Amino acid sequence: MKIVKSIAALAIASLLFISCKKNETEEIKPVATTEAAAPKVHKEIAAQNVQTASFNIEGMTCAMGCAKTIESELSDLDGVQEAKVDFDKKTATVTFDKTIQNPENLTKIVQATGDGKTYKVSNMKS
Repeated sequence: MKIVKSIAALAIASLLFISCKKNETEEIKPVATTEAAAPKVHKEIAAQNVQTASFNIEGMTCAMGCAKTIESELSDLDGVQEAKVDFDKKTATVTFDKTIQNPENLTKIVQATGDGKTYKVSNMKS
């Protein structure tokens, strides 16, 4: 009986050691790719073309997954100078070039993020 317990303990310890090592290598890869990615440089918008839109976003369930993803999607659009999404207030404020973007397109991008049904934009003010 003592031998069986020893073998079982050794098998469990080996399994834990292998699984922890595997998770450790998986976590390193995303960090390396994040650091290697160059931040997008936004072109300066002419003063007469600057427009700001504020709107509510319903359906966000977390700050890191939802709000940051939407903010990133909006920030990566051509003509967008700055995008801020506030998870606590469920709002977004986007500064953009009105000759390139428009509030309807910003609404479509937010609603298309995720599965296309999760996020709903309301109360658009520009």
